[in-house]
Amino acid sequence: MKKILALLLAAVMVFALVACGGTPASTDAAPETTADNADAAPATTEAVEVNPYADVKVGLICLHDENSTYDLNFINGFKEMQANLGLADNQIVIKTNIPESNDCYEAAADLADEGCTVVFADSFGHESFLLQAAKEFPNVQFCHATGTMAHTEKLDNFHNAFASIYEGRYLAGIAAGMKLNEMIAAGQFAAEDAVIGYVGAFTYAEVISGYTSFFLGARSVCPTATMKVQFTGSWYDEAGEKEAATKLINDGCKLISQHADSMGAPTACETAGIPNVSYNGSTVAACPNTFIVSSRINWAPYYEFVVNAVVNGETIPADWTGSISTGSVLLTDVNTAAAAEGTQAAIDAAIEAFKAGTLHVFATDTYTVDGAAQTSYMADVDSDAAYTPDTEVVVDGYFHESEFRSAPYFDVRIDGITTLNQAF
Repeated sequence: MKKILALLLAAVMVFALVACGGTPASTDAAPETTADNADAAPATTEAVEVNPYADVKVGLICLHDENSTYDLNFINGFKEMQANLGLADNQIVIKTNIPESNDCYEAAADLADEGCTVVFADSFGHESFLLQAAKEFPNVQFCHATGTMAHTEKLDNFHNAFASIYEGRYLAGIAAGMKLNEMIAAGQFAAEDAVIGYVGAFTYAEVISGYTSFFLGARSVCPTATMKVQFTGSWYDEAGEKEAATKLINDGCKLISQHADSMGAPTACETAGIPNVSYNGSTVAACPNTFIVSSRINWAPYYEFVVNAVVNGETIPADWTGSISTGSVLLTDVNTAAAAEGTQAAIDAAIEAFKAGTLHVFATDTYTVDGAAQTSYMADVDSDAAYTPDTEVVVDGYFHESEFRSAPYFDVRIDGITTLNQAF
């Protein structure tokens, strides 16, 4: 009888468990969390992905606006950085048409007050005013393109950056030299008349470095090439640049390039039917018959490098120099409607030589100064008001541009280049 009662009780318990949807307890099961045992077993929650850039806000100060090819290049790189890092529109601020005056300081201070953790400025003359802001806002990182003072000021929050654009200009010069060769072969002019015209803004080292590297690239494939340079005294003067290009064309120049920021020179070339190598972006839409190629600095890698350094608490170097390898020196597509056959292949071969370290733009066996090879040069690297030479930069057979500081310091006047005016 006891056995029968025990069996009946067991059956009742099983029925009750099934009716309630229960299952026998397992020794591995976690206890249910209630108010009484909440400390013993916390509830399971899904991991929330943290956005490392949530607190980032970045500002950019531009000398001009999108109508300047120079400033547009900075703005495009800035927006590329925004897209690559996934920053919202309210995390970036762009201030345009900021003169090289106290207006730059005020713009930088405004950006700091608005919560920017990083502020960039794009023009050489902005530097002293950006430095003033850096001293006032030590918790904000201020980064200045083309400047020279960061490595001597030694502030933790003030930095300079540039790129080895002389390599990009050399590559564009190869395209120019190929075009000159094609025109010579077609009987359009004699080899000794292969004259390049160049519209330059100022007689700064940056401009001298640029037109010299372009010339050396052209002469590497067209050894009879010479160059005439006309300065405008302005970074952006469309009428002045067009006038300078027209003057060079009238002086017998067969191809025009530039280090100035408007469409003045390219449009003059399109009107005259003269081949043109522009700067900071393609002009093929406006100049389909004469545009060959353009070199530019891609600023997105530097923007991203700085923002990531701030997010990760890493040190930003006083001077940073981008290169072909970092994606900081780029060329546009070659316009095959105007370029000589084989241009892209010649450019590609030179790029590989740059990457391999076997090609140096300012190799001293490729140019002379007053008829003699250059074996030594003391450059003004630690820049001062008197531009005092302080650093030997000719080593191992070439001039080491942008290696001792990021901003160019090649200001040598080499043979084969004639400057038509010295007012600026």
